[in-house]
Amino acid sequence: MFRFMSAPTEPSAEFLALFRAQADADERMDFARFMALALYAPGVGYYRRGQPRIGFGQGTDFFTASSSGPVFGELVACACAELLGAAAAQATFVEIGNETPGGILAGVPHPFAGVRTLPLGEPIELSGACVVFSNELFDAQPFRRFAFRDGAWRELGVAFRGGRLVETELETAPPDELPTLAPEGYVIDAPIAAAALAGQIAAQPWTGLFVAFDYGKSWRELTEACPAGTARAYHAHQQSNDLLARPGEQDLTCHVCWDWIAAALTKHGFAAPALDSQEAFLIRHAQSAIAAISTSEAAHYSRKKLSLLQLLHPSHLGQKFQVLHARR
Repeated sequence: MFRFMSAPTEPSAEFLALFRAQADADERMDFARFMALALYAPGVGYYRRGQPRIGFGQGTDFFTASSSGPVFGELVACACAELLGAAAAQATFVEIGNETPGGILAGVPHPFAGVRTLPLGEPIELSGACVVFSNELFDAQPFRRFAFRDGAWRELGVAFRGGRLVETELETAPPDELPTLAPEGYVIDAPIAAAALAGQIAAQPWTGLFVAFDYGKSWRELTEACPAGTARAYHAHQQSNDLLARPGEQDLTCHVCWDWIAAALTKHGFAAPALDSQEAFLIRHAQSAIAAISTSEAAHYSRKKLSLLQLLHPSHLGQKFQVLHARR
């Protein structure tokens, strides 16, 4: 069964050649494999082409908390120091998947023993006392797609047909985590790779604080309250459901499953992972930094106050993003 999906721009010849070289004998692959190519393949992947992606300027596709400048780093440093207490002075702050040179603490005073950045694609090696921080790392991991049709779960993949990429059903067995029954047509975008990455991070010989900023939902929400799934694409600050358009030129993402990431941490000895909205986490744990910014900028409406508003206000990033944190 094939479903053509409208694409305002077709795949490049380079991407199609790579897709066909790595597809199966019927020129198909699962969506996770397609996404891995579209985002991370050398030379053609969205995160490998070197073009500007984040911010508000021409040619960018979306903005994140790190787009707000040093204010985000100041708040995160304050919150992590508050959670760690005296142990912060012995911990190395490790940012995984940093989007800006030097990471969010570049030029920001902090209490940590040192700072490391591990951009996307670099090996993750952790040891000793750490704060392991990420911002939108997990939603960028490839995910599998499943649709409930005719009483059974069908995995959705991508095929090359008639010179185009199309959605297709695969004959793979669904994972055990999927519910037995669902409404006809219900779609689950299963962020399995994100949970595996959390397990990889947690399994390494380090102690300290895990802090992940991202957008996600509980497994119950994903299986009961999101009938169309949560997958989407971003290009030129426009959100789209056309996941197969312009591969390598648009971002692909889905909501992470916080239950799965928390379970990966607990399995490796982290105590009681806690989940808050970004607004609640920063107000609860970065009060002194918020107060300092508000006081120093009290006389005028400054860029720093605007950044603070963007990070905290419920209608901006404050409720859109959540923070999962845990200590070991």
